[in-house]
Amino acid sequence: MYKPLADEIRPDSLEDVVGQRHILGEDGMLRRIVDSGQIPNMIFYGPSGTGKTTVARIIAQRTNRSLRKLNATTAGIADIKKIIDELDTFLTPGGVLLYLDEIQYFNKKQQQSLLEFIEDGRITLIASTTENPYFCVFNAILSRSTVFEFKAVSPQDIAKAVQRAVDIMNSRRDRPLSLGPGVMERISTACGGDVRKAINSVELLFSAAGGRQEISLEDAAAISQRSAMRYDREGDEHFDILSALMKSLRGSDPDAAMHYLARLLEVGDLIGACRRILCSASEDIGLAYPQAVPIVKACVDSAMQLGLPEARLPLAEACLLLATAPKSNTACLAIDAALADVRAGRTGAIPRELQNVHADGTGFEREQGYKYPHNFPHRWVKQQYLPDELKNARYYEYGDNKTEQAARRYWEEIKR
Repeated sequence: MYKPLADEIRPDSLEDVVGQRHILGEDGMLRRIVDSGQIPNMIFYGPSGTGKTTVARIIAQRTNRSLRKLNATTAGIADIKKIIDELDTFLTPGGVLLYLDEIQYFNKKQQQSLLEFIEDGRITLIASTTENPYFCVFNAILSRSTVFEFKAVSPQDIAKAVQRAVDIMNSRRDRPLSLGPGVMERISTACGGDVRKAINSVELLFSAAGGRQEISLEDAAAISQRSAMRYDREGDEHFDILSALMKSLRGSDPDAAMHYLARLLEVGDLIGACRRILCSASEDIGLAYPQAVPIVKACVDSAMQLGLPEARLPLAEACLLLATAPKSNTACLAIDAALADVRAGRTGAIPRELQNVHADGTGFEREQGYKYPHNFPHRWVKQQYLPDELKNARYYEYGDNKTEQAARRYWEEIKR
């Protein structure tokens, strides 16, 4: 029976697991917990192919508990009950270590069914998820578990696994295959930190080698095309990239902005990119360069009409404009401060001078008395606009950029 190479060469010890030195290194917390032999309930959080299942298996081998494995994408309550029925029998003398893969696909009721047995220690749960556990795991499970984050594996660490895979594949051939210049680096880099994906690439390259004596860089590039991208429109990666794009624009880093825009466009997320770019024009550039808003709007409209791949051009222009423009968040701070007062109930009656003029003569004690600014010099006259309860409130503070400082000097001169 065929067995994938990635499954065949799974490490049997923590020393052989590539990457995750922050938790599995000599002084890593997870390493110390495993060495102690006292295994708590744990949740492994991180991208695919980073060793979550491998580490769970190694932990199971080092305990006296029977390993049971469920995948939440296909398992249900009946599968959980089957494991529960085995408890306190000769099948599970030391209890059960349950490895629950993709726990985010279990609903609240399914997760709750494990609570009693996690609580009394008959089931030790090791769950894995590619999504943020603080959003997708039931709080009662979360409070009884320790979360460990698995990170994408570096190309340097992946190269070790790739070399091990190459050695195994060569041991099965009459004539060993060599890797051409740059092939190792290409496979290790293009997998996007996913060890399984890198090993699968090695297996495919050997299968397609035929009578060749060397794996070429062209073949490696063909097998790993676009495979470095990790993206899920509903997952953390989606929001992380969007956040990184906006923060790069705000931080005035045009190179980083181009990088994250490219990652969004490569997976076709045109709408996500456009929304963040439009938002940044008002939130981060604002009054320091007010023309940024109509310019960016024109670029976004052009991008939506053109579609990909041509949309990359106006969006790149918009991002570079925003990244290199002067910054001001005074508009954002002003409206947020005003909203805070409104939401807290600090509103008050609208001054009589600002009320609808048609209300005059309907029983009010005095006429409106509104002063029309255009009838006064410089189109301004001193007049109270805020409610009495808020008449001294200050929401807007001029930014230190050229545009807002010019406006400040203009109004100071007139109001003086």
